[in-house]
Amino acid sequence: MREEYEVIVAAGFQVQIDDPRFAMHYMLSPDEDVEQARAWARRRVEALNHALRSIPPERVRHHTCYGINMGPRTSDMELKHLADIIVTIKAGFYSFEMANPRHEHEWRVWEHVELPADKVLIPGCITHASVIVEHPELVAERIVRLAKVVGRERVIAGSDCGFASTLVAGQRPEVEAEIVWAKFDSLAEGARIATRTLWG
Repeated sequence: MREEYEVIVAAGFQVQIDDPRFAMHYMLSPDEDVEQARAWARRRVEALNHALRSIPPERVRHHTCYGINMGPRTSDMELKHLADIIVTIKAGFYSFEMANPRHEHEWRVWEHVELPADKVLIPGCITHASVIVEHPELVAERIVRLAKVVGRERVIAGSDCGFASTLVAGQRPEVEAEIVWAKFDSLAEGARIATRTLWG
């Protein structure tokens, strides 16, 4: 993929590496324990970094998530087992799930994993794993608490994953468009509230 990445950057765009398998491998490989899954993740990062070797990190975003379902998520690998590997990816921005209830507490991982000085986190502050529309003040809380750990200039509010998700082509998405737009309205208002709190 190196040549494709270089063409994207040469055209003036950022490269976004959409890599749900990075976080989902553990769940999809029930015969592996955490250490085996971590070893697999390190090999994946080594290959990815090789493909990204000529791309400036500030032109790369890496996204991982746990898929497009509203399941119980009890088999998800915890961020505490992945964060130290994520920060070795040759990217300037790291996007990950933080809004669904199974992973919301994981913002505390960044109290213990050092985020390199030139990196930015893009935590999910709204989720595709529920049709509940997050309150803007909850979105703001999610932003502010992480910003207080890693620095206010190093957090960009995002969504856990995309919303066009459907398990079968042609079927309706799990989250209807009207709800998606309401969630994004909350994300925008929550970001405004957080900005006032952090810079006020």
